[in-house]
Amino acid sequence: MKIKNLEKSIEIPEGITAQIEGRKISIQGEKGKVERLWKNPKIKAVIEGKEIKLRADKITNREKKDMFTLVAHIKNILKGVIEGHLYKLKICSGHFPMNVSMSNNIISIKNFLGEKIPRTYSIKEGADVKIEGDIVTVESCNKEIAGDVAASIERMTRVTNKDRRIFQDGLFIIVKDGKEIK
Repeated sequence: MKIKNLEKSIEIPEGITAQIEGRKISIQGEKGKVERLWKNPKIKAVIEGKEIKLRADKITNREKKDMFTLVAHIKNILKGVIEGHLYKLKICSGHFPMNVSMSNNIISIKNFLGEKIPRTYSIKEGADVKIEGDIVTVESCNKEIAGDVAASIERMTRVTNKDRRIFQDGLFIIVKDGKEIK
């Protein structure tokens, strides 16, 4: 069953500029600039005053789902360019004294479970990573980049073929954006 027309509007806060070119939206704020491209050609976006208006005519439930997904992405972008998205990881080392360091956008973990070769990860552009004591902080104005970098750092210390109840060493996400893990 087709829905005749569906409209959603999102308010643009003060100090933020937004532009729409075709199916690409770019939003810039004090923390940075984020661009987003959406695939569905039936969804039209227009900036009217201080609102982003999304409209779709004669759509199915799948296109309705795409529209609400785009609304959620735009809200995340608006939050990101105002406040930023923050993830925190904790360094836990029980068996061997692990050393985590950063240089030239490359994070390296030395002496993880006694390994001689350090594990390294090149940080994506657009993410800020800081190491303070046993806490690693990942911050970005793009939620997808911040989450991906935090997950990749956590995945660097994944342990296989060992009992996880005993080998609890690694870097673990303790704070996700908007949530705290207990």
